Amino acid sequence: MRAVQVREFGGPEVLVEAVLPEPVAGPGEVVVGVAYAAIDFVQTQLRRGYSPGPPLPGPPYVPGATVSGEVIGVGEGVDSGWVGRRVVTRTANAQGGYAERALAPADALVAVPGATSLADAAALHDDGATALGLMENAQVRPGEWVLVEAAGGGVGSLLVRLALAAGAQVVGAAASGAKRDLVRRLGAKAVDYTEPDWTDQVVALTGRGPDVVFDGVGGELGRAALAVVAPGGRFSIHGASSGSPTVAESGTDITVIPISQLFTFGEHTTRRVGQVLTGGLTPTIGQTLPLARAAAAHAAMEARTVTGKTLLVVS
Repeated sequence: MRAVQVREFGGPEVLVEAVLPEPVAGPGEVVVGVAYAAIDFVQTQLRRGYSPGPPLPGPPYVPGATVSGEVIGVGEGVDSGWVGRRVVTRTANAQGGYAERALAPADALVAVPGATSLADAAALHDDGATALGLMENAQVRPGEWVLVEAAGGGVGSLLVRLALAAGAQVVGAAASGAKRDLVRRLGAKAVDYTEPDWTDQVVALTGRGPDVVFDGVGGELGRAALAVVAPGGRFSIHGASSGSPTVAESGTDITVIPISQLFTFGEHTTRRVGQVLTGGLTPTIGQTLPLARAAAAHAAMEARTVTGKTLLVVS
């Protein structure tokens, strides 16, 4: 089968095409004929040999933690009724998605409703479930001001949608004009976080600072956002695309929801994916590229030129 491998750690150029044996489902597993493989920023970090949390795979490996497609085979102990069904799922050991066929645990399968495209399902699986979990933990309330960092990305744009749907007022921070335009189209205010006074702009828009911050960037940006949280507010950490997560502790004025919250999300994934697939949440898919152009997809993500979610089209 056709696949893309990381042969060694490095830049996007280390993603190379390969012909590999067809996977065989073991006990409790299925084989999925992959239609779409989702890409997230963590995969670009793992490819470089850096892990913000997940185990670092050893090259050569096939990246890709989430796929959508059709079940084409089942292993021992798995209901054969799954064969032929459209599904979205995490891959076995969170690897192996950049390929025509992928192994997945049967208990990770989520059936894709007929009204939902396989592309939308792949885009919503990780980012939608994560955004929903972050919203639940932060307990966003009507009328509050919410600041979303990296608001033009996959998780960020969904957080903007969910916060607005919850009745909050939203400011989205994004670097490119295209991403800020997306934030405004979604119904939120937008600021450019590359401008030196961007946090002053956030305070001016919100009146006293945001009640909730969703920090998926960390580093200098995260520290700047932390400094303007309104008294009694919440600072929710879910990523470190800058290379280092924000270091913060709860105090008398604000509550910090640490990045370790993500470790508890796994047990709720199936429920949350089901909710976002049936709840009318629409992802922004900014880039779809064929499997053979996985390197170009990674390069665009690292250059921060893509709005929304990036998908590889496999079949």
